[in-house]
This record gives sequence, C-alpha cells and structure tokens, in this order.
Amino acid sequence: MTVTLITGANKGIGFETARQLAERGHDLWIGARDRERGERAAAELGVRSVQLDVTDDDSVAAALAVIDEASGRLDLLVHNAGILETGLDGPTAVRMFDTNAVGMVRVTEAALPLLRRSSSAHVVTVSSSMGSFWAVNNPARAESQLPLALYAASKAAATMLSVQYAKVHPGITFTALEPGTTATDMTAGFGIGRPVAETAGVVVRLALEGVGGPSGTLRDENGELPW
Repeated sequence: MTVTLITGANKGIGFETARQLAERGHDLWIGARDRERGERAAAELGVRSVQLDVTDDDSVAAALAVIDEASGRLDLLVHNAGILETGLDGPTAVRMFDTNAVGMVRVTEAALPLLRRSSSAHVVTVSSSMGSFWAVNNPARAESQLPLALYAASKAAATMLSVQYAKVHPGITFTALEPGTTATDMTAGFGIGRPVAETAGVVVRLALEGVGGPSGTLRDENGELPW
C-alpha cells in the first residue's frame, strides 16, 4: 500500500487529490494547518490527518514524526499547500515565499528519512507555469497577462527547488507540476478555471506515472514544459 502525504489537503485541489488517491487504496495522510478542518476532511474520506503548518518548523517535525510512528515510511509526498496574494510589498513577499517555497523545504527535509525507506519515492510539487520565464514572456499564454509578481517568483523558486533536490537525491523522483488553471478559493477573484476534480485527476495521474521517470522537471498534463 502506497503511503502518501498531501499538504494543504483539507480543501480544493489537495482535498480532491486525496479523495482520488484514497479511492486507489493509498494509506493517505491529509496535512492541514487547521487541525479541526483537517480532521473533518479526513473523516469524510476515511483517511488520517495530521496538523501541519508548512511555515512552522515544529509543526512540520511533529507531523512527520506521527507519520513515521504510524506508517514507517513515505512513498508519495505532494506539496500542495500554497497561497496567492496580489500585494507587492515586503510582508506579502515574506508570506508568499515562506509558504510556497520555504514550506516545501521544511516538509521535504523532515520527510527525507521516511522517503529513503521507500523503494519508489516520489515528491510532487504543485507549482505553476506562472513561475516559467517561457510562459510569462509568451504573448500567446494567459500567464503573460497576469500581474502576479510575488506568486510567480515564489513558484519559480518552488520549481527550482524541485530541480535541485533531484540532483542531490537521485534515488527519489522529484516532479514540479503545472496543474492547470482551476476554480478554487485561491483563484475566485479571477473568475476562471476548470473544475477541481479535473485538475486533481491530472495531479494523480502524473504522481502515479512519474515514479522512476525523469526527475527534476516541470510538467503539465501534456508533458514536460520549458521554464
């Protein structure tokens, strides 16, 4: 049975990804900053939850200790927790990078001992083509029209971290994923996006198909993306 942790999984893409993986028989852990919301989401899906705030070192360490004690390893880690704010100032930058990029480092570092016990570990980062130089400079792409400087920069950092982790840990597959524009709470202000279930299906497919494949890439449902 595949042991899986998804961060930011009490709603949106994370929750639906958890649902679809649970239906495939994964030993699944929902990571949620709000303990009660995480527990409610886990109860709905018949899985387990841990309180996990990716911006808090102690919270991350405690969550991985719980999973270690109960499951003994980790086969699939999905970095889904993320925020989108439209401001352009120092405090906003700190919040965005702390969640979208530094949070990935915190969780990955805490999870590495468990991932090394897996025979086919895969770390998937739900990134964004907003962090792709190619996409934001391509007038044919919607990304070139969205003034989301800090979100784009934080997702570029997340993708680069995935690339660098792949170099340092060749025994683990690392994939950065462009999930596609999705109608979630985070994108509600833009009034755009496809259904959450459709995007989660892409995350699930690439997470399961990517094990042992090319590591350190940015991919969408159609294949590898330049960035």
